[in-house]
Parts: sequence; structure tokens; C-alpha cells
Amino acid sequence: MTQPFDPSSLFGGGEGGDNPMAGLLAQAQQMQEQLLAAQNEIAEAEVTGSAGNGLVTVTGNGTGEVTAVTIDPKVVDADYVETLQDLVLGALADLSTKREALAQEKMGPLAGGLGGGLPGLG
Repeated sequence: MTQPFDPSSLFGGGEGGDNPMAGLLAQAQQMQEQLLAAQNEIAEAEVTGSAGNGLVTVTGNGTGEVTAVTIDPKVVDADYVETLQDLVLGALADLSTKREALAQEKMGPLAGGLGGGLPGLG
């Protein structure tokens, strides 16, 4: 019969052994699970950016996909095409800012828990 893998055995512990590395490995696994959960939560989140006091809104998800653009009919006029383009750009920029804030909110505490010394994690 095969015994289940005990990570503490890698560091001289074993069943019932006093091994601080086993606890560290368990913490690392827990952090990895929390990180994955946060990434999934971000991916599923809906974020909306707007410009022109809501005349143009852009909706997307946490992974960067734009899912909807809404334009108030008041701003659709041939004379205002440049203004409309600027409003769409502004709404996209607002969406990006909010998506980054969401990612920082969800991932920041997890990345900070890694000591902040790991590249790309804060």
C-alpha cells in the first residue's frame, strides 16, 4: 500500500515530527490557493469606466476584456465625432484604472504576504 506524500519528510520531519519547514510549506500552499481564488474573483468581476459624466460608459471584466460600450444618444452628432472619440478613450482609461485598483485590492495583501521581494508580486 502506498503512503500519502508528507512534505515534511523532505526536511527531516515525518509523521508527528517537529519540523518548521512543514508548516512553511503548508502556509505556501494556502497562499497559493488564496492567490488563485483572488485571480478567479478578479477575472469574474465586472468593472465599468465612464467619461463625460456618464455620457459614455465602457464595461469590462477583470482580465481586460471590454464587454460593452454605451453611448448616450445626446453625444451622437456628426459635428461631435472627435468629442465622442475622446469620451470613449476617457471611459476606457477609467475602466483600466478601476480594473488595476480591483487587482491591487484583491492581490495586494497576498503579494505583500510574500515579503514584497518577489518580482512581479508587489
